[in-house]
Amino acid sequence: MLILAIESSAKAASAALCRDGELIAQSFQRSALTHSRTLLPMIEDLFRNTEIPKESVDAVAVAHGPGSFTGVRIGVSTAKGLCWGLDKPAVGVSTLEAMARLSECAGEERVICPVMDARRSQVYNALFAWRDGELQRLCPDRAVSAGELAAELKALDRPAWVLGDGWQVCAAALDAAGAAYSLAPELLRYQNAWGVAMAALGKEPVGAEELLPVYLRLSQAERERQERMSEKENLS
Repeated sequence: MLILAIESSAKAASAALCRDGELIAQSFQRSALTHSRTLLPMIEDLFRNTEIPKESVDAVAVAHGPGSFTGVRIGVSTAKGLCWGLDKPAVGVSTLEAMARLSECAGEERVICPVMDARRSQVYNALFAWRDGELQRLCPDRAVSAGELAAELKALDRPAWVLGDGWQVCAAALDAAGAAYSLAPELLRYQNAWGVAMAALGKEPVGAEELLPVYLRLSQAERERQERMSEKENLS
């Protein structure tokens, strides 16, 4: 199965081609340029440089959240457009699971702890562990405070392997709580499309119309709108 994978849920953007679990090519960029500017050229370069026809792709996989509201929307919209244009199915995967897929070298003695900066002193997080070569999910994707996560990791009976751009948000809290953890090497620390491709394996593809973003919480604009509506109700 040939998968085109897309990742644009945070500052980094990447695209990858994967056949039957083997990486063929990947393009990665963490330059803070707008993903709407960089993502499609990356994808075009992949096909041109590998000389693989677009029509031979079996499915398009994308990290559909959580993550940056704008980044997730760009990734999902790009995937849907490609699926419709090529008449191919889509696979949406958790950004956090895709990140955890990069952590097999951490071993089975550590809890895998991907963290993404969710702003407002929170991180998007889920916990995973490797068992007999299989990645097991220990909790659902969530938005938690750095303090809550630090307390949870402190209570574990084994160290955590932390990866993702949210590590800077929670590092002070982890240190203050005395949680046992190590930081993933930089090359494995950030989201990339290879993890998306690996997370997509074994998942059932769907039609592009069924591919939806997963935000976990309201955007700032939506929160402000709700606050204004609540204020109006209190005044009436």
